[in-house]
Amino acid sequence: MKDLLKKLCTLLSHTVCCLVLLLGSSHSGFSQETADKKANKATRRLYSDLHRAMKDSLLLFGHQDDLAYGIGWKYQHGQSDVLRSAGAYPAVFGWDLGHLELDAATNLDSVPFDRMLDFIKHVHKMGGINTISWHLRNPQSAGSSWDTATAIRHILPGGEKHALYLSWLDKVADFMLSLKTGAFGKKIPIIFRPYHEHTGSWFWWGEKSCTAQEYIALWKLTVDRLKARGVNNLLYAYSPAEFRSAEHYLERYPGDDYVDVIGFDTYHHNPQDSLSSVWFSQRLSSSLATMSQISAAHQKVMVLSETGCEQIPVQNWWTSVLWNALKNYQAAYVLVWRNGRPDHYYAPYPGHASQEDFKNFQSQSRVLFQDKWKALRKQK
Repeated sequence: MKDLLKKLCTLLSHTVCCLVLLLGSSHSGFSQETADKKANKATRRLYSDLHRAMKDSLLLFGHQDDLAYGIGWKYQHGQSDVLRSAGAYPAVFGWDLGHLELDAATNLDSVPFDRMLDFIKHVHKMGGINTISWHLRNPQSAGSSWDTATAIRHILPGGEKHALYLSWLDKVADFMLSLKTGAFGKKIPIIFRPYHEHTGSWFWWGEKSCTAQEYIALWKLTVDRLKARGVNNLLYAYSPAEFRSAEHYLERYPGDDYVDVIGFDTYHHNPQDSLSSVWFSQRLSSSLATMSQISAAHQKVMVLSETGCEQIPVQNWWTSVLWNALKNYQAAYVLVWRNGRPDHYYAPYPGHASQEDFKNFQSQSRVLFQDKWKALRKQK
């Protein structure tokens, strides 16, 4: 009798779990299997941690190039505008590999690649998360990422630039394989976000410069080549710009076997217009609602992969605009863009008008910077 009851309980539990997965009502049912089935232990743990953050409705805060430079400083060890203005580092750190394909010493934002390696290792050591984008040159025209001359058909198998492009992917592979830490040289996990903002048409991989089939083929070529080179420390992030619907978002989606993280990039423009803050927050909320449905259906980590308001002229932007939208959804992290110049920055620095509101955003119980994120991971 006891054995029969035990079997019935097991069957009931299994049925409930299946219903949860089918209904998409909870992220706790996610399989947490990485797109790369040979992903190393650290990468699989990061994937699990991101799922856990979503399940617990936690939001990690991120900043591009945070350790490299800021307003009034550059390459000062341990320095950070986020640290200076909020007393803690971000939990997520963004970097970019643009110009690595050219064998350049620095990336397109003048960050030396050798310093970037050190920054990434330092972030990992202090318990942070690294995500890398790639503003690569147009392989057909040799122009910048913003040169929209037709390229993808020329770099796919059979194209005249295919061999060249494979050599570029091999340089990315070499960089990722060099990201090792500890006495045993364990590879550092990275969230890799190539070919982003493709629903726009400002990059050569944008939707007006290639077909959906070409974009998907490029994505698969990239993942397959990196895996073939033994790169097993990447989570792959798919992140268009603004999108009209779930169908538009998924039009160039390469498939669940090629993606771990889904996000999107969106910026608050024209903040001088008093109605723009309301409009941006509402649009962001609507997009997050659609993303939540896609995340549940495809069992993927959801993030706001790139956002911000240049110079942050809205004093309470962090709580009344950004958090006002994000608080209603389960995004694992949000990343704002870099503090590149006095006229081009997206995180506050000491004395900035939005600094106090930034601290108010930081103080939300669900918002985690590096210190709280590291403490939480240690408890597991």
